[in-house]
Amino acid sequence: MPLTARLVLVTLAALLAACAGQPPAPSVAPKVVAPSGPFPRAAEDVLFSALGLVGTPYRYGGNTPESGFDCSGLIGYVYRNAAGIALPRTTGELLRMPTERVEVDELRSGDLVFFATSGGRRVSHAGIYVGEGRFVHAPSSGGTVRLDHLSSRYWQKSYLAAKRVLGDGAIARNP
Repeated sequence: MPLTARLVLVTLAALLAACAGQPPAPSVAPKVVAPSGPFPRAAEDVLFSALGLVGTPYRYGGNTPESGFDCSGLIGYVYRNAAGIALPRTTGELLRMPTERVEVDELRSGDLVFFATSGGRRVSHAGIYVGEGRFVHAPSSGGTVRLDHLSSRYWQKSYLAAKRVLGDGAIARNP
């Protein structure tokens, strides 16, 4: 499928999901930065895989669509199956990976975003940035994998950092 068609499908999926959710809090959304050169195929695969899992039930310790996902299980599943990359299992280990940290206004599809949802500065949650100021994550017990806006007050308040797994300075693919 041509890149343009894939981008149109992603935009359509984001718009449809936006119609079902709450409007974002009034705020300045992160700027979307296009990668230099062509859109990396691995990032595209990660993007579509993550979006395809929206609606999957949350389950603490879960790491497959059949069993459900917690936040790090979702990230590991998507990267393993869409990009052939095995990532650490916990949010703390993901944040400590020796990969490039990126600023919120430099986020690209496929970057990992980290949050301290319990207050303080200790990471407790993570998701996959998909573009247009949105990320896919497995939020909590009783919920499902969903899209949320980084610009919402809750996520802005608990935002910690972002890491780039794909691209320059990224982790090598596993054999």
